[in-house]
Amino acid sequence: MTVMSTSLDRAAELRVEPDVIDRLRADATTRVIAVRDGRVRIAGGDLDTATLLRVPPEEIIEATWALLGRGDDGVPLLLAVLPPETGSIDTAPDETWLGLRDLGARLGAGETELLIEALAVAGWLRDAPFCPTCGGGTELRQAGWSRRCLVCGREHFPRTDPAVIVAVESPDGDRLLLGANANWGGRMYSCFAGFTEAGESLESTVHRELEEESGVRLSSLRYVSSQPWPFPRSLMLGFRAVAIDEDEVRPDGEEIIDVRWFTRDEIGSALAGDGPVGLPGPASIARALIVSWFEERA
Repeated sequence: MTVMSTSLDRAAELRVEPDVIDRLRADATTRVIAVRDGRVRIAGGDLDTATLLRVPPEEIIEATWALLGRGDDGVPLLLAVLPPETGSIDTAPDETWLGLRDLGARLGAGETELLIEALAVAGWLRDAPFCPTCGGGTELRQAGWSRRCLVCGREHFPRTDPAVIVAVESPDGDRLLLGANANWGGRMYSCFAGFTEAGESLESTVHRELEEESGVRLSSLRYVSSQPWPFPRSLMLGFRAVAIDEDEVRPDGEEIIDVRWFTRDEIGSALAGDGPVGLPGPASIARALIVSWFEERA
Protein backbone atom coordinates (compact mmCIF):
# COMPACT_ATOMS: atom_id res chain seq x y z
CA MET A 1 0.00 0.00 0.00
CA THR A 2 1.45 3.36 -1.04
CA VAL A 3 1.84 6.03 1.62
CA MET A 4 0.95 9.44 0.21
CA SER A 5 3.73 11.97 0.71
CA THR A 6 2.97 15.65 1.04
CA SER A 7 3.46 17.92 -1.95
CA LEU A 8 1.54 20.99 -0.81
CA ASP A 9 3.58 23.99 0.25
CA ARG A 10 1.60 25.26 3.25
CA ALA A 11 3.73 28.44 3.36
CA ALA A 12 3.75 28.51 7.17
CA GLU A 13 6.20 31.42 7.14
CA LEU A 14 3.51 33.66 5.65
CA ARG A 15 1.07 33.03 8.51
CA VAL A 16 2.95 35.39 10.84
CA GLU A 17 3.13 38.17 8.27
CA PRO A 18 0.91 41.10 9.38
CA ASP A 19 -2.26 41.51 7.28
CA VAL A 20 -1.19 38.73 4.91
CA ILE A 21 -4.80 37.79 4.12
CA ASP A 22 -5.68 41.35 3.12
CA ARG A 23 -2.54 41.60 1.01
CA LEU A 24 -3.22 38.36 -0.82
CA ARG A 25 -6.88 39.22 -1.35
CA ALA A 26 -5.76 42.42 -3.06
CA ASP A 27 -3.35 40.51 -5.32
CA ALA A 28 -4.95 39.63 -8.66
CA THR A 29 -2.71 36.58 -9.06
CA THR A 30 -3.96 34.95 -5.82
CA ARG A 31 -6.42 32.11 -6.22
CA VAL A 32 -9.16 30.98 -3.83
CA ILE A 33 -10.71 27.61 -2.96
CA ALA A 34 -14.27 28.23 -1.74
CA VAL A 35 -15.95 25.83 0.71
CA ARG A 36 -19.64 25.85 1.58
CA ASP A 37 -21.30 23.26 3.83
CA GLY A 38 -18.38 20.86 3.44
CA ARG A 39 -18.38 21.07 -0.34
CA VAL A 40 -16.19 22.65 -2.99
CA ARG A 41 -16.52 23.55 -6.65
CA ILE A 42 -14.73 21.51 -9.28
CA ALA A 43 -13.52 22.65 -12.69
CA GLY A 44 -14.54 20.48 -15.62
CA GLY A 45 -17.60 18.36 -16.31
CA ASP A 46 -15.78 14.99 -16.24
CA LEU A 47 -15.15 13.90 -12.66
CA ASP A 48 -12.31 11.64 -13.73
CA THR A 49 -10.33 14.65 -14.99
CA ALA A 50 -11.69 17.26 -12.56
CA THR A 51 -9.62 19.67 -10.49
CA LEU A 52 -10.59 22.03 -7.68
CA LEU A 53 -11.93 25.31 -8.96
CA ARG A 54 -9.63 28.24 -8.20
CA VAL A 55 -11.15 31.71 -8.51
CA PRO A 56 -9.80 35.25 -8.07
CA PRO A 57 -10.47 36.82 -4.64
CA GLU A 58 -12.73 39.45 -6.20
CA GLU A 59 -15.34 36.78 -6.97
CA ILE A 60 -15.90 36.10 -3.24
CA ILE A 61 -18.21 38.61 -1.60
CA GLU A 62 -18.69 37.30 1.96
CA ALA A 63 -16.48 34.69 3.64
CA THR A 64 -14.19 33.72 6.49
CA TRP A 65 -10.64 33.58 5.20
CA ALA A 66 -7.51 31.46 5.78
CA LEU A 67 -4.23 30.78 4.01
CA LEU A 68 -3.93 27.33 2.45
CA GLY A 69 -0.43 27.72 1.03
CA ARG A 70 1.04 27.82 -2.46
CA GLY A 71 0.11 25.77 -5.48
CA ASP A 72 2.55 23.83 -7.63
CA ASP A 73 2.98 26.98 -9.70
CA GLY A 74 3.89 29.05 -6.63
CA VAL A 75 0.62 30.98 -6.71
CA PRO A 76 -0.77 31.76 -3.22
CA LEU A 77 -3.95 29.86 -2.35
CA LEU A 78 -6.57 31.17 0.05
CA LEU A 79 -9.53 29.41 1.64
CA ALA A 80 -12.89 31.17 1.64
CA VAL A 81 -15.52 29.61 3.92
CA LEU A 82 -18.88 30.78 2.62
CA PRO A 83 -22.02 31.12 4.74
CA PRO A 84 -24.59 28.38 4.03
CA GLU A 85 -27.03 30.83 2.48
CA THR A 86 -24.47 32.28 0.06
CA GLY A 87 -25.41 32.02 -3.59
CA SER A 88 -23.18 30.53 -6.24
CA ILE A 89 -19.92 32.24 -7.03
CA ASP A 90 -19.39 33.30 -10.63
CA THR A 91 -18.44 30.04 -12.34
CA ALA A 92 -19.04 28.18 -15.58
CA PRO A 93 -22.19 26.05 -15.89
CA ASP A 94 -20.34 22.71 -15.90
CA GLU A 95 -18.96 23.21 -12.39
CA THR A 96 -20.82 22.02 -9.34
CA TRP A 97 -20.56 21.76 -5.55
CA LEU A 98 -19.23 18.38 -4.42
CA GLY A 99 -17.95 16.82 -1.19
CA LEU A 100 -15.08 14.46 -0.44
CA ARG A 101 -17.27 11.37 -0.70
CA ASP A 102 -18.71 12.61 -4.01
CA LEU A 103 -15.27 13.05 -5.50
CA GLY A 104 -14.02 9.71 -4.18
CA ALA A 105 -10.57 8.86 -5.48
CA ARG A 106 -11.02 10.76 -8.73
CA LEU A 107 -8.76 13.66 -7.84
CA GLY A 108 -4.99 13.35 -8.06
CA ALA A 109 -2.93 13.10 -4.88
CA GLY A 110 -2.07 16.81 -4.80
CA GLU A 111 -5.65 17.92 -5.36
CA THR A 112 -6.92 15.46 -2.75
CA GLU A 113 -4.45 16.77 -0.19
CA LEU A 114 -5.56 20.34 -0.90
CA LEU A 115 -9.24 19.33 -0.69
CA ILE A 116 -8.83 17.65 2.70
CA GLU A 117 -6.86 20.60 4.09
CA ALA A 118 -9.51 23.03 2.88
CA LEU A 119 -12.39 20.99 4.35
CA ALA A 120 -10.62 20.44 7.68
CA VAL A 121 -9.72 24.11 8.20
CA ALA A 122 -13.16 25.22 6.99
CA GLY A 123 -14.83 22.96 9.53
CA TRP A 124 -12.75 24.42 12.36
CA LEU A 125 -13.37 28.01 11.28
CA ARG A 126 -17.10 27.31 11.13
CA ASP A 127 -17.52 25.27 14.31
CA ALA A 128 -15.09 26.81 16.82
CA PRO A 129 -15.76 30.56 17.06
CA PHE A 130 -15.68 30.63 20.89
CA CYS A 131 -12.99 29.89 23.46
CA PRO A 132 -13.43 26.33 24.83
CA THR A 133 -11.91 27.45 28.14
CA CYS A 134 -14.07 30.45 29.10
CA GLY A 135 -16.63 30.74 26.30
CA GLY A 136 -15.40 34.15 25.21
CA GLY A 137 -15.30 35.39 21.65
CA THR A 138 -12.12 34.91 19.64
CA GLU A 139 -10.18 36.67 16.92
CA LEU A 140 -8.47 34.86 14.07
CA ARG A 141 -4.69 34.98 13.93
CA GLN A 142 -1.89 33.35 11.94
CA ALA A 143 -3.80 33.70 8.67
CA GLY A 144 -6.74 31.66 9.97
CA TRP A 145 -4.71 28.94 11.69
CA SER A 146 -5.24 30.04 15.30
CA ARG A 147 -7.78 31.86 17.47
CA ARG A 148 -6.97 34.12 20.40
CA CYS A 149 -9.61 34.50 23.09
CA LEU A 150 -10.59 38.15 23.60
CA VAL A 151 -11.46 37.44 27.26
CA CYS A 152 -8.83 35.13 28.76
CA GLY A 153 -6.15 35.50 26.10
CA ARG A 154 -5.67 31.78 25.46
CA GLU A 155 -4.66 30.70 21.96
CA HIS A 156 -6.35 27.78 20.24
CA PHE A 157 -5.50 25.80 17.13
CA PRO A 158 -7.39 23.40 14.83
CA ARG A 159 -7.73 20.04 16.55
CA THR A 160 -6.76 16.70 15.04
CA ASP A 161 -8.15 13.61 16.76
CA PRO A 162 -6.20 10.35 16.19
CA ALA A 163 -8.20 7.25 15.30
CA VAL A 164 -7.09 3.76 14.34
CA ILE A 165 -8.47 1.60 11.55
CA VAL A 166 -7.44 -2.03 11.27
CA ALA A 167 -7.58 -4.82 8.68
CA VAL A 168 -7.53 -8.15 10.54
CA GLU A 169 -6.61 -11.37 8.76
CA SER A 170 -6.92 -14.99 9.85
CA PRO A 171 -3.85 -16.83 11.20
CA ASP A 172 -3.30 -18.49 7.80
CA GLY A 173 -3.75 -15.19 5.97
CA ASP A 174 -6.50 -16.56 3.71
CA ARG A 175 -9.45 -14.64 5.14
CA LEU A 176 -10.20 -11.08 6.16
CA LEU A 177 -12.39 -10.06 9.10
CA LEU A 178 -14.84 -7.21 8.47
CA GLY A 179 -17.69 -5.79 10.51
CA ALA A 180 -21.06 -4.20 9.76
CA ASN A 181 -21.74 -0.99 11.66
CA ALA A 182 -25.27 -0.49 12.99
CA ASN A 183 -25.45 2.85 11.16
CA TRP A 184 -25.12 1.04 7.83
CA GLY A 185 -28.02 -1.30 8.47
CA GLY A 186 -25.97 -4.36 7.54
CA ARG A 187 -25.55 -3.20 3.94
CA MET A 188 -21.78 -2.59 4.11
CA TYR A 189 -18.81 -4.22 5.79
CA SER A 190 -15.55 -2.51 6.62
CA CYS A 191 -12.39 -2.57 8.74
CA PHE A 192 -12.64 -1.90 12.46
CA ALA A 193 -11.99 1.64 13.67
CA GLY A 194 -12.10 3.75 16.80
CA PHE A 195 -10.75 6.89 18.43
CA THR A 196 -7.73 6.90 20.70
CA GLU A 197 -8.71 7.72 24.29
CA ALA A 198 -6.88 10.13 26.59
CA GLY A 199 -3.54 8.72 27.70
CA GLU A 200 -3.78 5.72 25.35
CA SER A 201 -1.21 4.61 22.78
CA LEU A 202 -2.20 3.73 19.23
CA GLU A 203 -1.25 0.09 19.81
CA SER A 204 -3.42 -0.11 22.93
CA THR A 205 -6.28 1.48 20.99
CA VAL A 206 -6.08 -1.20 18.31
CA HIS A 207 -6.16 -4.09 20.80
CA ARG A 208 -8.96 -2.51 22.84
CA GLU A 209 -11.17 -1.64 19.86
CA LEU A 210 -10.84 -5.06 18.27
CA GLU A 211 -11.67 -6.90 21.45
CA GLU A 212 -14.58 -4.57 22.24
CA GLU A 213 -16.14 -4.62 18.77
CA SER A 214 -15.37 -8.14 17.55
CA GLY A 215 -14.05 -10.18 20.50
CA VAL A 216 -10.79 -10.81 18.64
CA ARG A 217 -7.35 -10.86 20.26
CA LEU A 218 -4.38 -10.02 18.06
CA SER A 219 -1.04 -11.81 17.73
CA SER A 220 0.73 -9.22 15.60
CA LEU A 221 0.25 -5.63 14.56
CA ARG A 222 1.97 -3.31 12.11
CA TYR A 223 1.41 0.24 10.97
CA VAL A 224 0.66 0.80 7.26
CA SER A 225 -0.21 4.42 6.51
CA SER A 226 -2.42 7.33 7.56
CA GLN A 227 -5.18 9.45 6.07
CA PRO A 228 -6.50 12.80 7.29
CA TRP A 229 -10.29 12.66 7.36
CA PRO A 230 -12.09 15.96 7.99
CA PHE A 231 -15.31 14.48 9.41
CA PRO A 232 -15.02 16.14 11.75
CA ARG A 233 -11.25 16.37 12.34
CA SER A 234 -9.75 12.89 12.37
CA LEU A 235 -6.39 11.46 11.44
CA MET A 236 -6.97 7.83 10.53
CA LEU A 237 -3.95 5.62 11.25
CA GLY A 238 -4.14 2.37 9.32
CA PHE A 239 -2.86 -0.95 10.67
CA ARG A 240 -2.71 -4.60 9.61
CA ALA A 241 -3.17 -7.28 12.27
CA VAL A 242 -3.45 -11.05 12.65
CA ALA A 243 -6.07 -12.70 14.84
CA ILE A 244 -4.99 -15.25 17.46
CA ASP A 245 -8.13 -17.38 17.22
CA GLU A 246 -10.56 -16.89 14.33
CA ASP A 247 -13.32 -18.66 16.25
CA GLU A 248 -13.43 -15.92 18.91
CA VAL A 249 -15.30 -13.45 16.71
CA ARG A 250 -18.57 -11.97 17.93
CA PRO A 251 -20.13 -8.53 17.37
CA ASP A 252 -20.66 -6.21 20.31
CA GLY A 253 -24.33 -5.98 19.28
CA GLU A 254 -24.46 -2.22 19.64
CA GLU A 255 -22.02 -0.45 17.35
CA ILE A 256 -21.16 -3.58 15.35
CA ILE A 257 -24.13 -5.77 14.46
CA ASP A 258 -22.27 -8.46 12.53
CA VAL A 259 -18.71 -9.69 11.97
CA ARG A 260 -17.71 -12.08 9.21
CA TRP A 261 -14.64 -13.75 7.79
CA PHE A 262 -14.40 -13.23 4.03
CA THR A 263 -12.38 -15.30 1.60
CA ARG A 264 -10.17 -13.65 -0.99
CA ASP A 265 -12.65 -14.61 -3.72
CA GLU A 266 -15.48 -12.96 -1.79
CA ILE A 267 -13.44 -9.79 -1.28
CA GLY A 268 -12.53 -9.72 -4.97
CA SER A 269 -16.18 -10.06 -5.91
CA ALA A 270 -17.19 -7.29 -3.48
CA LEU A 271 -14.47 -4.98 -4.82
CA ALA A 272 -15.88 -5.54 -8.31
CA GLY A 273 -19.35 -4.60 -7.06
CA ASP A 274 -20.76 -8.12 -7.43
CA GLY A 275 -21.38 -8.87 -3.74
CA PRO A 276 -21.76 -10.59 -1.39
CA VAL A 277 -21.59 -7.28 0.54
CA GLY A 278 -20.82 -3.63 -0.03
CA LEU A 279 -17.39 -2.24 0.82
CA PRO A 280 -16.17 1.29 1.68
CA GLY A 281 -15.76 3.79 -1.16
CA PRO A 282 -12.49 4.47 -3.00
CA ALA A 283 -11.73 7.68 -1.08
CA SER A 284 -11.27 5.85 2.23
CA ILE A 285 -8.22 4.27 3.82
CA ALA A 286 -10.50 1.36 4.79
CA ARG A 287 -10.82 0.36 1.15
CA ALA A 288 -7.09 0.83 0.60
CA LEU A 289 -6.37 -1.58 3.46
CA ILE A 290 -8.80 -4.12 2.03
CA VAL A 291 -7.36 -3.81 -1.47
CA SER A 292 -3.81 -4.15 -0.14
CA TRP A 293 -4.70 -7.42 1.62
CA PHE A 294 -6.57 -8.75 -1.43
CA GLU A 295 -3.79 -7.98 -3.92
CA GLU A 296 -1.07 -9.72 -1.89
CA ARG A 297 -2.17 -13.15 -3.13
CA ALA A 298 -4.60 -12.29 -5.92
